[in-house]
Amino acid sequence: MTRAEQLTAPCTVHGEGPVWDARGERLLVVDMLAGVVVDLTRPDQPERNHVGSVAAALRPRRDGGFVVALEHGFALVDDAFVQQGEETPALDDPAVRMNDGGCDPQGRFYCGTMAYDSSPGAGTLYRFDPDHRVEAVLTGVTVSNGLQWSADGQRAFYDDTPTGQVDVLDFDAATGTFGDRRRFAAVTGDGAPDGMAIDAEDGLWVALWGGSRVVRFDADGTLSEVVELPVSQVTACAFGGPDLSRLFITTSREGLPDGEEPEAGAVFTLDPGIRGAALHPFAG
Repeated sequence: MTRAEQLTAPCTVHGEGPVWDARGERLLVVDMLAGVVVDLTRPDQPERNHVGSVAAALRPRRDGGFVVALEHGFALVDDAFVQQGEETPALDDPAVRMNDGGCDPQGRFYCGTMAYDSSPGAGTLYRFDPDHRVEAVLTGVTVSNGLQWSADGQRAFYDDTPTGQVDVLDFDAATGTFGDRRRFAAVTGDGAPDGMAIDAEDGLWVALWGGSRVVRFDADGTLSEVVELPVSQVTACAFGGPDLSRLFITTSREGLPDGEEPEAGAVFTLDPGIRGAALHPFAG
């Protein structure tokens, strides 16, 4: 069992979606419900960049800048997070928002949704293609979270948080669609699966909302590592640093009473002893 170190003071209310920007050599996280991308080039002086009413998830683009999932659609921004062109809508239900996502090896960006009140089955996983087409690829989920691909690109890992488990799905690289879905690993004890990262050995690191920890599952689904944090609402994790040897972990203080868990909303880090797999950039 390992304990993560605090990297920043609390810099988000609902911190999520950590991304290592290799081009800019900087860690980025989102303060999701504030609609802000937080630049942690200097962890002691976070720089806040407002991009919309919600900033759900982002990934680097191959040719510079980022793709960002906003409350109800997708937008392209430059390296300074200034929007380029019009937002591409994916949904128009005011009761539902984007939540978490990632890019496949072919450079398509996916982001899933959830209802603001977490209504069962109200969520959908959308695919945003490089030509800006949007398609629903998975429906009937509740809190769409954590999407990563295996090194061979033939499987995707995904969790719908209230199910208490991480699933694995067959992936069709040619069409960007998912096939057979089955359980990869169950979460036991406190906490429910939230955002996730994948390492160079296809090990999956999963943040546990309400569980005060991040857990690692080997490529066969066996629990192999537990990382403890001093806050309960652990939201997501990502590998970063020039050689992807650090794991960065976001947390949330959303809904916590004043004075409770004073470190909540901070970013934490550790050296896990294994390098991460590089994130796939968006091809659009």
